[in-house]
Amino acid sequence: MTDILVVEDNMEMAGLLCDFLKADGYHVFHCTDGESALRYFEQEGAKLMILDVMLPGLDGFGVCQKVRETSHTPIIIVSAKTEKDDKLNGLILGADDYIEKPYDIDILLAKIQGIFRRRYHSEIITDGFLKIDKNKRLAYRGDSPIELNQKEFDLLCLLMENSGKTLSKEYLFQQIWGRDSFSEPQTLTVHIKWLRQKIEHDPKKPEHILTVWGVGYRYER
Repeated sequence: MTDILVVEDNMEMAGLLCDFLKADGYHVFHCTDGESALRYFEQEGAKLMILDVMLPGLDGFGVCQKVRETSHTPIIIVSAKTEKDDKLNGLILGADDYIEKPYDIDILLAKIQGIFRRRYHSEIITDGFLKIDKNKRLAYRGDSPIELNQKEFDLLCLLMENSGKTLSKEYLFQQIWGRDSFSEPQTLTVHIKWLRQKIEHDPKKPEHILTVWGVGYRYER
């Protein structure tokens, strides 16, 4: 899952914002219009959305309304529309905050940090063998960092969060790749193999990511 989805059609402004967010350790994805933002959000998800109002096609108010039909993901509207009615509309539709452009980047970053601290305070997952910092998207085996790609990280988080539970292949694939993904289900098997190579003492005899034949996989501490 992406940390922050930035929906902004001004490329220069979006580029600067994304650079600041990445420098703070967030995993960021950028969309330039409302329709593509909704497609991405439905398939990949996001912990927070930064949303412009004046977008080509579906505007930010429409995006906010659609997201709120199915999700409580925090939304910060950032817009040059500064009239009271615009602000009220955004908040009534479910935005958590409404910030006027031009904005102070330090204020915006502080608001984002506050949301992540309140909403995702328990973002460290550890079992004495592995430790995952979900906010910084870092993983460690003991004190040694583990290099994981985005899907490997998300998959390991999901398995560790459900430690001791058998998760079906179908569930894992839908949660990590999305039911509308163009990836093949075999992709899951490949990523499990890669994870074992990176975290198991003996990948051929895994002790933590176990196969439950005919069902899926289970993480054991």
